[in-house]
Amino acid sequence: MSDATQPQEGAHCEGATLRIHHRIRPQAHERYETWLRQIIEAAGRFPGHQGVHILRPPAGGQDYEIAVRFAGEEDARRWRESNERRELLAVIQPELAQDEHLEILSGIDYWFTPPESGARVPVRWKQWLITTAVIWPLTILVPLLWWPLFQAVPALETWGLRHGLVAATIVALVVYVVMPRVVRRVSPWLHRR
Repeated sequence: MSDATQPQEGAHCEGATLRIHHRIRPQAHERYETWLRQIIEAAGRFPGHQGVHILRPPAGGQDYEIAVRFAGEEDARRWRESNERRELLAVIQPELAQDEHLEILSGIDYWFTPPESGARVPVRWKQWLITTAVIWPLTILVPLLWWPLFQAVPALETWGLRHGLVAATIVALVVYVVMPRVVRRVSPWLHRR
């Protein structure tokens, strides 16, 4: 199961992602979920925060994957090394079955970095193929979805503004909705040599 928070206004698509893996104790789900809401809220107050994506374990599972996006590596580092994060982590530490695994990934690397340590990063042509397969249909569909609004509000038809709205919609869909799901589905093929 997954969910995501929306990016803050003014967010842009270059940035850094903190990828965090937590394995919790079997009886700790409720406490961990409460803590997760608290730490997500705390991260959201930090400069450069652009949203959170959570992959929850299936029923009976214990592994959480959390991606916290920031505008840049410096913003991600500031949150990672903050006293607030350190204190919140100390609160949940007794509920973790193993130490936290955390890494900072830049740009779109997060999509194509396998969660298992030691797994291979996919070859570039596969990354290109998946990215093209995701973006291509969106470049056809998104302008069609915006078209009625462009017609109703002629000011939005201004050259540059129209393109910016379409591009921002496509990037948001790719980053927060489509790419995480597509990569998860094609992962066995993607990481096979």
